[in-house]
Amino acid sequence: MTAENKSIVQRALTELVRTGDVEALAPLLSDDFVHHRPDSTSSTKAEWLAAVRAALVPLAGMRVEIQHVLADGDHVVMHSRRRLPGEEPGIAVVDIWRLDDGLIAEGWEIIEPVAQAAAHLVWWESADR
Repeated sequence: MTAENKSIVQRALTELVRTGDVEALAPLLSDDFVHHRPDSTSSTKAEWLAAVRAALVPLAGMRVEIQHVLADGDHVVMHSRRRLPGEEPGIAVVDIWRLDDGLIAEGWEIIEPVAQAAAHLVWWESADR
């Protein structure tokens, strides 16, 4: 099941990036799909697909380099680096997907601009140091 879940996620995201076809992604999402953001907001399947569709035009030409894809049971984690033409060094993205009955049921996404990574490594340090 782990290998199958990994394959489903890779196929879904590869097709989306390669073709820009959001409609090809829709059947791979469960009807009760929920997407979570770090700011504690969540979106339904329809809301998330609409957001992805709206982002495709400004993100045309984006290069996605998959660094790691890890699977454990019903969860698949993908770490990628994404760059827009002329935009270096780009962003690092970690997507976590939960699958249920062969469909993507839930997703979480963390995005960090690579240029800001060093500054984010010190967030826990005391102001007194």
